[in-house]
Amino acid sequence: MAEPAYLSLLRSGELKERVAEAYRRLERCDICPRRCGVNRRAGELGICRTGEQAVISSFGPHFGEEAPLVGIGGSGTVFFTHCNLRCQFCQNYEISQLGEGRPVRTDHLAGIFLRLQEMGCHNVNLVSPTHVVPQILAALEVAAERGLRLPLVYNTGGYDTLETLALLDGVVDIYMPDMKYADADIAERYSKVPNYPAVNQAAVKEMHRQVGDLVMDERGIAVRGLLVRHLVLPEGLAGTAEIARFLAESVSRDTYINVMDQYRPCYKADSLPPLNRRITPDEYRAAVKMVRDAGLHRLDDRTQRWVWLIR
Repeated sequence: MAEPAYLSLLRSGELKERVAEAYRRLERCDICPRRCGVNRRAGELGICRTGEQAVISSFGPHFGEEAPLVGIGGSGTVFFTHCNLRCQFCQNYEISQLGEGRPVRTDHLAGIFLRLQEMGCHNVNLVSPTHVVPQILAALEVAAERGLRLPLVYNTGGYDTLETLALLDGVVDIYMPDMKYADADIAERYSKVPNYPAVNQAAVKEMHRQVGDLVMDERGIAVRGLLVRHLVLPEGLAGTAEIARFLAESVSRDTYINVMDQYRPCYKADSLPPLNRRITPDEYRAAVKMVRDAGLHRLDDRTQRWVWLIR
């Protein structure tokens, strides 16, 4: 198995410097594009409602992720509580919006990473990590010193700053961002987030610059690269055609993408038509066609089966 990216930074001492820089930035927090400016180290809370300690809701092997992450041992997910988005249809709203979870110290979080390795997981999959990058880096330093050797998956809503991604350059092996919207007004309406498409597209380009297209080993397990998630929404609200065109023309035609069909009304979606219904087979078929027409050809295996079934 190839050595994960962060080990060279650990050996050089650069990882320790990144941890120190990240924690300094918590004192006037600009970790995410919200740039709340609060002193999280002093217990002040911004949009993400997370102070100095990360909060997690659960961890363990996950077999419902994309095929290249799951293999036979599962993807070692760590679900962080809270989020820098306010998606009105979030399927995990109890965690992201209602704050279910418990604070964890650095050594505890490091122990979780190591426990996932002991359980035979193929990676450490950091779910909703954007607002806790400093805490992740600190725990990673401890865990790597204790023998962590799994690749890191940065599983994000896609609202990330270039400055914070710079802290992760040479740390993250696999970036897995959402690309939720192509239209800023729609993003503001349904996720209460400003300027999402511009921020998201800049972040995805930087992620690809760092790790390139998705690479898998002889077992079909992802070891490095970019994997994009795109959730199809009713009536084309996600802007699938524009997102696919951006990826093909500005990132890479070899981008691995999961065109997700599992939208269902959750949280406040019942009062926000057309989000108060599932997508139809025709809407999903049209979205997949848009992706293919843009020139993208690496679709998640489950998506490939779905396309075959609805032809």
